[in-house]
Amino acid sequence: MRSFIAMVDLTIVFLSLLVVPAFGASPTEITWFGNSAFRIVTPAGKVLLIDPWITNPANVNGEKDLESLQKVDLILLTHGHGDHIGNAVKIARTTGARLVTTPELMKAMVVYSFYPEAQTSDTLTGGFGGEIELLNGEVKVRFVPAVHGGSMEIAEGSLAPRSLVYAGLPSGFLIKVKNGPRVYHTGDTDLFSDMGLIGDVDAMLVCIGDKFTMGPERAARAVRLVNPKMAIPHHYGTWPILTGTPEQFRVELEQLGLPRIMHLLKVGETLKWK
Repeated sequence: MRSFIAMVDLTIVFLSLLVVPAFGASPTEITWFGNSAFRIVTPAGKVLLIDPWITNPANVNGEKDLESLQKVDLILLTHGHGDHIGNAVKIARTTGARLVTTPELMKAMVVYSFYPEAQTSDTLTGGFGGEIELLNGEVKVRFVPAVHGGSMEIAEGSLAPRSLVYAGLPSGFLIKVKNGPRVYHTGDTDLFSDMGLIGDVDAMLVCIGDKFTMGPERAARAVRLVNPKMAIPHHYGTWPILTGTPEQFRVELEQLGLPRIMHLLKVGETLKWK
Protein backbone atom coordinates (compact mmCIF):
# COMPACT_ATOMS: atom_id res chain seq x y z
CA MET A 1 0.00 0.00 0.00
CA ARG A 2 2.81 2.43 0.93
CA SER A 3 4.54 1.82 -2.40
CA PHE A 4 1.27 2.48 -4.24
CA ILE A 5 0.78 5.76 -2.37
CA ALA A 6 4.36 6.76 -3.13
CA MET A 7 3.79 6.09 -6.82
CA VAL A 8 0.64 8.22 -6.78
CA ASP A 9 2.52 11.07 -5.08
CA LEU A 10 5.30 10.91 -7.65
CA THR A 11 2.75 10.93 -10.48
CA ILE A 12 1.07 14.05 -9.04
CA VAL A 13 4.42 15.82 -8.73
CA PHE A 14 5.35 14.90 -12.31
CA LEU A 15 2.03 16.14 -13.69
CA SER A 16 2.32 19.37 -11.73
CA LEU A 17 5.69 20.04 -13.33
CA LEU A 18 4.06 19.68 -16.73
CA VAL A 19 1.20 22.04 -15.89
CA VAL A 20 3.10 24.87 -14.19
CA PRO A 21 4.92 26.20 -17.29
CA ALA A 22 1.60 26.71 -19.07
CA PHE A 23 0.39 28.98 -16.31
CA GLY A 24 3.75 30.73 -16.13
CA ALA A 25 4.02 31.46 -19.86
CA SER A 26 5.27 34.91 -20.75
CA PRO A 27 2.76 37.44 -22.09
CA THR A 28 2.90 39.05 -25.51
CA GLU A 29 4.02 42.67 -25.15
CA ILE A 30 2.71 45.45 -27.41
CA THR A 31 4.46 48.83 -27.14
CA TRP A 32 3.44 52.02 -28.95
CA PHE A 33 6.18 54.50 -29.87
CA GLY A 34 3.88 57.13 -31.39
CA ASN A 35 2.55 57.63 -34.93
CA SER A 36 2.15 54.07 -36.31
CA ALA A 37 5.24 52.55 -34.70
CA PHE A 38 4.69 49.44 -32.59
CA ARG A 39 6.88 46.75 -31.07
CA ILE A 40 5.54 43.26 -30.46
CA VAL A 41 7.52 40.88 -28.23
CA THR A 42 6.27 37.30 -28.46
CA PRO A 43 6.08 34.87 -25.53
CA ALA A 44 9.27 33.25 -26.87
CA GLY A 45 11.09 36.61 -26.87
CA LYS A 46 11.05 37.33 -30.62
CA VAL A 47 10.86 41.06 -31.42
CA LEU A 48 8.85 42.59 -34.27
CA LEU A 49 8.74 46.27 -35.17
CA ILE A 50 5.94 47.70 -37.31
CA ASP A 51 6.48 51.01 -39.17
CA PRO A 52 9.36 51.94 -36.86
CA TRP A 53 9.54 55.73 -36.91
CA ILE A 54 10.76 55.73 -33.33
CA THR A 55 12.03 59.33 -33.38
CA ASN A 56 8.70 60.83 -34.43
CA PRO A 57 7.66 64.22 -32.95
CA ALA A 58 5.18 62.63 -30.53
CA ASN A 59 7.90 60.57 -28.83
CA VAL A 60 9.95 62.80 -26.53
CA ASN A 61 12.18 59.81 -25.70
CA GLY A 62 12.62 58.83 -29.34
CA GLU A 63 16.42 58.94 -29.54
CA LYS A 64 16.75 56.99 -26.29
CA ASP A 65 14.18 54.43 -27.42
CA LEU A 66 15.95 54.04 -30.75
CA GLU A 67 19.30 53.37 -29.10
CA SER A 68 17.70 50.80 -26.78
CA LEU A 69 16.56 48.63 -29.70
CA GLN A 70 19.46 46.18 -29.61
CA LYS A 71 17.41 43.08 -30.48
CA VAL A 72 14.95 43.14 -33.36
CA ASP A 73 14.14 40.05 -35.42
CA LEU A 74 11.71 41.44 -38.00
CA ILE A 75 10.73 44.88 -39.32
CA LEU A 76 7.30 45.05 -40.93
CA LEU A 77 6.52 47.98 -43.23
CA THR A 78 2.95 48.75 -44.32
CA HIS A 79 3.97 51.22 -47.05
CA GLY A 80 6.78 53.45 -48.26
CA HIS A 81 5.92 56.85 -46.78
CA GLY A 82 8.67 58.40 -44.70
CA ASP A 83 6.67 58.49 -41.47
CA HIS A 84 6.36 54.69 -41.68
CA ILE A 85 9.80 53.72 -42.99
CA GLY A 86 11.17 55.98 -40.27
CA ASN A 87 14.29 54.52 -38.65
CA ALA A 88 13.98 51.11 -40.31
CA VAL A 89 17.33 51.16 -42.12
CA LYS A 90 19.33 52.27 -39.09
CA ILE A 91 17.64 49.63 -36.93
CA ALA A 92 18.29 46.95 -39.55
CA ARG A 93 21.99 47.80 -39.73
CA THR A 94 22.30 47.71 -35.94
CA THR A 95 20.29 44.58 -35.22
CA GLY A 96 20.29 42.50 -38.40
CA ALA A 97 16.49 42.63 -38.53
CA ARG A 98 14.94 41.12 -41.64
CA LEU A 99 12.36 43.03 -43.66
CA VAL A 100 8.77 41.86 -44.06
CA THR A 101 6.70 43.73 -46.64
CA THR A 102 5.27 43.47 -50.14
CA PRO A 103 7.70 42.46 -52.93
CA GLU A 104 7.66 45.90 -54.57
CA LEU A 105 8.37 47.80 -51.36
CA MET A 106 11.09 45.35 -50.39
CA LYS A 107 12.92 46.00 -53.67
CA ALA A 108 12.39 49.75 -53.38
CA MET A 109 13.78 49.75 -49.83
CA VAL A 110 16.98 48.10 -51.04
CA VAL A 111 17.43 50.27 -54.14
CA TYR A 112 16.27 53.67 -52.88
CA SER A 113 16.68 53.55 -49.08
CA PHE A 114 19.74 51.27 -48.75
CA TYR A 115 18.11 48.57 -46.63
CA PRO A 116 20.67 45.72 -46.32
CA GLU A 117 19.85 43.38 -49.18
CA ALA A 118 21.14 40.34 -47.25
CA GLN A 119 18.33 40.92 -44.76
CA THR A 120 15.63 40.60 -47.43
CA SER A 121 14.26 37.49 -49.11
CA ASP A 122 11.36 36.24 -51.21
CA THR A 123 10.33 34.17 -48.18
CA LEU A 124 9.59 37.42 -46.31
CA THR A 125 7.12 38.87 -48.81
CA GLY A 126 3.55 38.19 -49.82
CA GLY A 127 0.50 39.50 -51.62
CA PHE A 128 -2.89 40.45 -50.25
CA GLY A 129 -4.64 37.47 -48.71
CA GLY A 130 -1.36 35.57 -48.60
CA GLU A 131 0.07 34.36 -45.31
CA ILE A 132 3.67 33.57 -44.41
CA GLU A 133 5.06 31.68 -41.43
CA LEU A 134 8.13 33.23 -39.82
CA LEU A 135 10.60 32.67 -36.98
CA ASN A 136 10.11 28.90 -37.00
CA GLY A 137 6.38 29.23 -36.58
CA GLU A 138 6.49 31.83 -33.82
CA VAL A 139 4.42 34.22 -35.94
CA LYS A 140 2.26 34.11 -39.06
CA VAL A 141 1.71 37.27 -41.07
CA ARG A 142 -1.17 37.82 -43.48
CA PHE A 143 -1.07 40.76 -45.90
CA VAL A 144 -4.25 42.85 -45.75
CA PRO A 145 -5.17 45.62 -48.24
CA ALA A 146 -5.23 49.29 -47.24
CA VAL A 147 -6.74 52.30 -48.98
CA HIS A 148 -3.87 54.79 -49.19
CA GLY A 149 -0.87 55.85 -51.29
CA GLY A 150 2.09 53.64 -52.05
CA SER A 151 4.94 55.84 -53.27
CA MET A 152 8.22 56.48 -51.46
CA GLU A 153 10.87 59.17 -51.59
CA ILE A 154 14.36 58.38 -52.84
CA ALA A 155 16.89 58.72 -50.01
CA GLU A 156 19.79 61.17 -49.99
CA GLY A 157 22.90 59.70 -51.57
CA SER A 158 21.13 57.56 -54.14
CA LEU A 159 22.33 57.61 -57.74
CA ALA A 160 18.75 58.38 -58.75
CA PRO A 161 17.49 61.99 -58.53
CA ARG A 162 15.30 62.98 -55.58
CA SER A 163 11.69 62.21 -56.44
CA LEU A 164 8.79 59.96 -55.56
CA VAL A 165 8.98 56.42 -56.91
CA TYR A 166 6.58 53.51 -57.12
CA ALA A 167 6.83 51.23 -54.09
CA GLY A 168 3.89 48.88 -54.44
CA LEU A 169 0.46 49.07 -52.88
CA PRO A 170 -0.06 49.96 -49.21
CA SER A 171 -0.98 47.21 -46.79
CA GLY A 172 -1.98 46.26 -43.30
CA PHE A 173 -0.95 43.13 -41.41
CA LEU A 174 -2.77 40.43 -39.49
CA ILE A 175 -0.11 39.03 -37.17
CA LYS A 176 -0.85 35.73 -35.43
CA VAL A 177 1.44 35.22 -32.44
CA LYS A 178 2.01 31.65 -31.24
CA ASN A 179 0.50 31.33 -27.75
CA GLY A 180 -0.52 34.95 -28.07
CA PRO A 181 -3.00 37.34 -29.69
CA ARG A 182 -4.02 37.95 -33.28
CA VAL A 183 -3.02 41.56 -33.97
CA TYR A 184 -4.37 43.58 -36.92
CA HIS A 185 -2.32 46.68 -37.77
CA THR A 186 -4.38 48.69 -40.24
CA GLY A 187 -1.49 50.69 -41.68
CA ASP A 188 -2.74 53.99 -43.11
CA THR A 189 -6.18 53.38 -44.56
CA ASP A 190 -9.74 54.48 -45.01
CA LEU A 191 -12.70 52.36 -44.01
CA PHE A 192 -13.50 49.58 -46.49
CA SER A 193 -16.19 46.93 -46.30
CA ASP A 194 -13.87 43.92 -46.66
CA MET A 195 -12.54 44.65 -43.19
CA GLY A 196 -15.48 42.54 -42.10
CA LEU A 197 -13.85 39.50 -43.73
CA ILE A 198 -10.49 39.69 -41.94
CA GLY A 199 -11.48 37.12 -39.31
CA ASP A 200 -10.82 36.77 -35.60
CA VAL A 201 -8.84 39.71 -34.20
CA ASP A 202 -7.81 40.21 -30.60
CA ALA A 203 -6.12 43.61 -30.83
CA MET A 204 -6.83 46.06 -33.67
CA LEU A 205 -4.21 48.81 -34.05
CA VAL A 206 -6.40 51.35 -35.81
CA CYS A 207 -5.44 54.68 -37.41
CA ILE A 208 -7.71 57.57 -36.35
CA GLY A 209 -5.91 60.82 -37.22
CA ASP A 210 -8.01 61.96 -40.20
CA LYS A 211 -6.72 63.96 -43.24
CA PHE A 212 -4.43 61.18 -44.55
CA THR A 213 -6.39 58.27 -43.05
CA MET A 214 -9.85 57.68 -41.68
CA GLY A 215 -10.82 59.88 -38.76
CA PRO A 216 -12.49 58.84 -35.49
CA GLU A 217 -15.99 58.37 -36.96
CA ARG A 218 -14.93 56.08 -39.82
CA ALA A 219 -12.35 54.36 -37.61
CA ALA A 220 -15.13 53.45 -35.17
CA ARG A 221 -17.13 51.97 -38.05
CA ALA A 222 -14.03 49.99 -39.06
CA VAL A 223 -13.82 48.59 -35.54
CA ARG A 224 -17.46 47.54 -35.73
CA LEU A 225 -16.71 45.67 -38.98
CA VAL A 226 -13.61 43.91 -37.65
CA ASN A 227 -15.15 43.22 -34.22
CA PRO A 228 -11.88 42.86 -32.26
CA LYS A 229 -11.64 42.29 -28.52
CA MET A 230 -9.65 45.52 -28.20
CA ALA A 231 -9.03 48.63 -30.36
CA ILE A 232 -5.81 50.62 -29.85
CA PRO A 233 -5.76 53.98 -31.69
CA HIS A 234 -2.65 55.26 -33.48
CA HIS A 235 -1.53 57.68 -36.22
CA TYR A 236 -2.82 60.75 -34.37
CA GLY A 237 -1.16 63.64 -32.56
CA THR A 238 2.09 63.44 -34.55
CA TRP A 239 1.42 66.87 -36.09
CA PRO A 240 -1.41 69.39 -35.58
CA ILE A 241 -2.85 68.53 -39.02
CA LEU A 242 -3.82 65.09 -37.68
CA THR A 243 -6.94 66.34 -35.94
CA GLY A 244 -8.54 63.05 -34.86
CA THR A 245 -8.30 62.36 -31.13
CA PRO A 246 -8.82 59.32 -28.88
CA GLU A 247 -11.58 61.22 -27.07
CA GLN A 248 -13.52 61.62 -30.32
CA PHE A 249 -12.82 57.98 -31.17
CA ARG A 250 -14.20 56.86 -27.81
CA VAL A 251 -17.38 58.89 -28.32
CA GLU A 252 -17.90 57.41 -31.78
CA LEU A 253 -17.42 53.89 -30.45
CA GLU A 254 -19.95 54.51 -27.70
CA GLN A 255 -22.48 55.74 -30.25
CA LEU A 256 -22.07 52.44 -32.09
CA GLY A 257 -22.65 50.45 -28.90
CA LEU A 258 -18.95 49.66 -28.32
CA PRO A 259 -18.29 51.53 -25.07
CA ARG A 260 -15.37 49.62 -23.53
CA ILE A 261 -13.45 48.30 -26.51
CA MET A 262 -10.87 51.12 -26.80
CA HIS A 263 -7.56 50.70 -24.99
CA LEU A 264 -5.51 53.89 -24.99
CA LEU A 265 -1.74 53.52 -24.92
CA LYS A 266 0.47 56.46 -24.06
CA VAL A 267 3.60 56.92 -26.17
CA GLY A 268 6.17 54.48 -24.80
CA GLU A 269 3.59 52.44 -22.87
CA THR A 270 3.47 48.64 -23.08
CA LEU A 271 0.40 46.42 -23.00
CA LYS A 272 0.95 42.87 -21.74
CA TRP A 273 -1.43 40.40 -23.35
CA LYS A 274 -1.80 37.10 -21.48
